[in-house]
Amino acid sequence: MIKAARRQEQAQLGHELPFDPMKETFVGEAIIPEDVSFAASPMATGKPGLPTQFSWKGNRFSIHQVLEEWKEAGDFRHGSGERYVRKHWYRIKTNDGQEMKLYFERQGRSSGGSRWRLYSILNADICAASDGDKLLKQ
Repeated sequence: MIKAARRQEQAQLGHELPFDPMKETFVGEAIIPEDVSFAASPMATGKPGLPTQFSWKGNRFSIHQVLEEWKEAGDFRHGSGERYVRKHWYRIKTNDGQEMKLYFERQGRSSGGSRWRLYSILNADICAASDGDKLLKQ
């Protein structure tokens, strides 16, 4: 109850509300990157080229701002005790104001396909389509 009142007070004062995982909708599907950045300095450090646009479920999204980025690491599978970066994560805001989490898998899946995935959408307006797929309302 106190949290809700504080969030309402912050919103009335015009403060940006922090990311709220309770309003996050899991997607977990491949995206098609478009206009991939080939900036030399990030790629020299092992980061993937972040697309400026991507498609998902027939909708095109343009990345307006990167709000947060981090890496997910795991142990090497051969047991040497070394660590390996498995995913590069990005919390982004699109040109139409939607907030999303994307990630890039360093090692491709055995089934192939895109190494870029849409993990979740914050405060998404998602409806069930007749074929059972999830689509963003336009």
